[in-house]
Amino acid sequence: MTQKLSCLIVDDETDIRELIALTLERMGIIAETASNLDDAKHLLSKRHFALCLTDMRLPDGNGLDLVRFIGLHHPGLPVAVITAYGSADNAVSALKAGAFDYLSKPISLKQLRPLVESALKLHDHNAPTQGSLKLIGESKAIQQARAMIEKLARSQAPVYISGESGSGKELAARLIHLNSSRSDGPFIGVNCGAIPENLMESEFFGYKKGAFTGATQDKVGMFHAANGGTLFLDEVADLPLAMQVKLLRAIQEKKVRMVGGTQEESVDVRIISATHRNLSAMMEAGQFRQDLYYRLNVIELKMPALREMPEDVPVLAQNLLEKQCHQQGVAVPAISEEVHHMLMRYSFPGNVRELENILERALALCDSKTIQSEDILLKSHIPTKIPTDTQGMALPDYLENIEKQAILEALQKTNQNKTAAAKLLGVSFRTLRYRLSKLGLSKEEVD
Repeated sequence: MTQKLSCLIVDDETDIRELIALTLERMGIIAETASNLDDAKHLLSKRHFALCLTDMRLPDGNGLDLVRFIGLHHPGLPVAVITAYGSADNAVSALKAGAFDYLSKPISLKQLRPLVESALKLHDHNAPTQGSLKLIGESKAIQQARAMIEKLARSQAPVYISGESGSGKELAARLIHLNSSRSDGPFIGVNCGAIPENLMESEFFGYKKGAFTGATQDKVGMFHAANGGTLFLDEVADLPLAMQVKLLRAIQEKKVRMVGGTQEESVDVRIISATHRNLSAMMEAGQFRQDLYYRLNVIELKMPALREMPEDVPVLAQNLLEKQCHQQGVAVPAISEEVHHMLMRYSFPGNVRELENILERALALCDSKTIQSEDILLKSHIPTKIPTDTQGMALPDYLENIEKQAILEALQKTNQNKTAAAKLLGVSFRTLRYRLSKLGLSKEEVD
């Protein structure tokens, strides 16, 4: 016979304690209750709990005190905090303090049940389950990222992944999802810079039949598609300000309304966002909403640049090469020692994505069983066309010259493929197209 799991409910309001206890008992969970901080600590010392639900305001303290106490004395026990309606700052503070998740008053049973189910799944999720996906390397930077991912997988807090273009931000997001209690749910990734502004609301929230011309049937949005799982917002910095407001509300309320709909629907989605741009600087410049920034950046995971971990380059190169050869059905060539040394000294402005491109090109050029230095075609990243005599040149002109050269080199490397060049530069296709026009790089100049 399977032993029932138990939950500790801490709230000074009797009706809320009874509502939650009744809901949990109907889910087959034993409910223990406490009306204050001292009683909660006493019960925690007497028995093991699978989950703790605590109100933010208690007669002899607050929920954050209990979150920190449990973190110190009962690590591994997930704690969800109940906050007053509209108390977004309290919710963020609780998540930063280590809370598993939060609920807003008045408590919605549609939100309570999935929260409890996700927390209880952690008991069956102690072992990593990333499968074929993993962070390659043993450098200190990668070990720190790996440990952080493992920690984040045990929480429902929004995660902001920073790092340069090509540094593995989406891989990190997938690893967090796969090692979390949401691994059975969907992982929906979206590039915010690739969605036309006039379609953003319908793509995120879906639409009802007849909502606009061409809406011949209901269509679910990405929030509904990710229900029970994780929604990964890549290049979140590209969201226009109007959409940022709507996204903030959806995250805070855990509810969305389809375009053309009249009712809000609860959604159980964990948000992970990423961008290579400096969100903090954008916020200060008024390009990114401060309230959304603090909502998304509850916990930050910084992915290291490849040049920060040169000792990992040989094993990473071997892994990527084997993967490419497997996909092409060809034998795996060896990598010469000279090539290993060249790669370890290289700065990799495009990070892992650039290493992948270098190896793909080398595999095509290699005419023996070993990749030699002449096969990898490394180029210096000091622009050759930038004038060395910059005296008298205005700073904007000098910077514009550098930008032009970087764009031209990226287009040359990608055989004039603007989509690939945008990826190499770490910008959206829309941004690259705008900069080409702004800098006067006509089609004739580019070609």
